[in-house]
Amino acid sequence: MAESVVSMKDVAYAYDKKNVLENINFDIPRGSFMGLVGPNGGGKTTLIKLILGLLEPDHGTVELLGKRINKFKDWNKIGFVSQKANSFNKGFPATVYEVVSMGLTAKIGYLKFFNKQHKEKILQAIDQVGMLEYAHTNIGNLSGGQQQRIFIARSLVNDPELLILDEPTVGVDVENVKRFYDLLHRLNGEQGITLLLVTHDTGTMTEHASDIVCLNRRLHFHGKSEEYTSLTEKDWSNFYGHPVNFVTHEH
Repeated sequence: MAESVVSMKDVAYAYDKKNVLENINFDIPRGSFMGLVGPNGGGKTTLIKLILGLLEPDHGTVELLGKRINKFKDWNKIGFVSQKANSFNKGFPATVYEVVSMGLTAKIGYLKFFNKQHKEKILQAIDQVGMLEYAHTNIGNLSGGQQQRIFIARSLVNDPELLILDEPTVGVDVENVKRFYDLLHRLNGEQGITLLLVTHDTGTMTEHASDIVCLNRRLHFHGKSEEYTSLTEKDWSNFYGHPVNFVTHEH
């Protein structure tokens, strides 16, 4: 059995005494590419916040890399890319290099200078996402898809073992979405980075992810992508709480 990067056992969480998550039990195996799907209000954001240590479960345990989350210290090993493409301030006065360098700040300190190794690491991360030629371009001059690749580079500069992406393709055009998934496949397949991607695009997700978790307060499905696509529309409707049309994408 593969080592778990994330492990949740009997996890529950409530806002104002209203249950948002109930009896959550699942693991994210090292090296997997997991898609997290489910309806709005189903608890996906809360689940991510629990994994990132921003919330504490009301019941149950969360472990990262084999350690209880309240004792976990190696946060540089956990990368997070939020939904940025639609909301990033295009007037932000920073180059691609400067944005990626921010990923190292927490590790080396705000008042420390980057040495030669740090600078090489920043450029390497930019190169990993195929954006080296834009290293000195203002981040606001890039497209939404290009910006998302830079935000991934900002996480990669710390050599993460787990990369969490929250709706990363919202506002990104179709061509860049394909490039984006190609990048994720390289990070997962060639570098062995474990991926957890939150999305509403179930059709695209099942084409790319190795595993699917469907969440709607409770865990309704946790298994391989091919198992999820073999479910019926009635199954999906039961998971989501309303009728669902499952869309596949032709390439």
